[in-house]
Amino acid sequence: MRCATTTIKGEIAMSENRDNYWADEDDEEDTPQQEFLSDTDLVKKLRKQLKAEQRKNKELENSYGELTKAQKERILKDVLSSKGVSPKIAQFIPADIEASEDAINAWLESNGDVFGYTPTAKPQVNNEDISSMQKMDAVLTGADSPASSDDMLNRIAGADSEEEILSILSGQ
Repeated sequence: MRCATTTIKGEIAMSENRDNYWADEDDEEDTPQQEFLSDTDLVKKLRKQLKAEQRKNKELENSYGELTKAQKERILKDVLSSKGVSPKIAQFIPADIEASEDAINAWLESNGDVFGYTPTAKPQVNNEDISSMQKMDAVLTGADSPASSDDMLNRIAGADSEEEILSILSGQ
């Protein structure tokens, strides 16, 4: 920055800027100011890019929020309809409830009576059926399945002689 100086015939040149004593000494500061101006352009460009990224981030957050809301609504609708409950009840389910079948079932069990929902009782298995299943399990435990009886490894392991192993390997 150059300061204006005045000279009167033969007198010493004085600065018109009396508050800044160093203004006359620093006449060669033009190049740092040029760099500062280019830095200002850089800052402007960075701010512009930051605003664009913030705008893009906000748009992504909004679309993510819309998608999660739509997904939660769909899950609520599916779970409620599978339970035989009107999907209109979804508007009364608090927003902080997780959008999972277990969480919605737990909420329905605790608050469903207000809307006329009664949870269906789990079907009880007959004791005779339980004992029959245990007998079938005991019979099948350790039994060969049809797929394993045809298995070549089992046939080789059960062979008594070398000729029998050779006949198994030859496919006879």
